Amino acid sequence: MEINKICVYCGSSAGRLPVFREAAQQLGAEIASRGIDLVYGGASVGLMGEVARAALAGGGKVTGVIPQSIADQEVAFMGLDDLIVVNSMHERKARMAELADGYIALPGGYGTFDEFFEVLTWAQLGMHTKPCGLLNVEDYYGQLLAFLDHAVQEMFIHAPHREMILSAVDSSDLIDQMAAYDRAPINKATWVHAMEKNRGSQ
Repeated sequence: MEINKICVYCGSSAGRLPVFREAAQQLGAEIASRGIDLVYGGASVGLMGEVARAALAGGGKVTGVIPQSIADQEVAFMGLDDLIVVNSMHERKARMAELADGYIALPGGYGTFDEFFEVLTWAQLGMHTKPCGLLNVEDYYGQLLAFLDHAVQEMFIHAPHREMILSAVDSSDLIDQMAAYDRAPINKATWVHAMEKNRGSQ
C-alpha cells in the first residue's frame, strides 16, 4: 500500500539505553529518506524529540499533535513544519490516527501502549486497514508479543488479528513490511459468534 505519512508513537523519556535514542534517530532519518511525512505527538523531549529532529535533519516534513495542557508545560517542539494544538488526549489520538497511513510504536510507556493498541483495535474492528508495527529495539516488545501469542492460545485474540501486528528490529525492514501490507478487514463479530457456537456444541 502507499505510505505517505507515518504516525510514530514513542516515549517522552529517552529510556535507559543509548540504543533506544539511536533507534528513534534512525527511524526519523529513514522516514525522511523515503519522502514520507512524520506525524507524532509534538513534544521536544525523549524519543519523541529524537525522531522528530532526525526527520527534520533529513529534510522530512514533520507534523506534531499536542494537547494544550502538555504544550503549556513548555515541551512542545516549536521548530516543526506544523504543530497542531488540541484540547484533549482523545482529540490528539484521533487527529494523529486520521492524518497517517500507518502506525509505528518505538519503545515507550503507558501512552505509547495506549495509542498503539487503540489504532490496532480499530483495525481489528475493521474501522481501517492501515498497517500497525512495533519497532522491537533490544527486544523491548518481545515479552509483549509472547503474551499476545498466549492470548491467542487462550482464544481471547483471533490468530489473524494477532498477525496484523508487524514487527522488526530495523526501521527499514519495518517500513518495507508496511508498504507491502495488504489485508482485508477481518470480521471480529463473526469470529466471536463462531467461538461461542463451538463452545455450545461441546
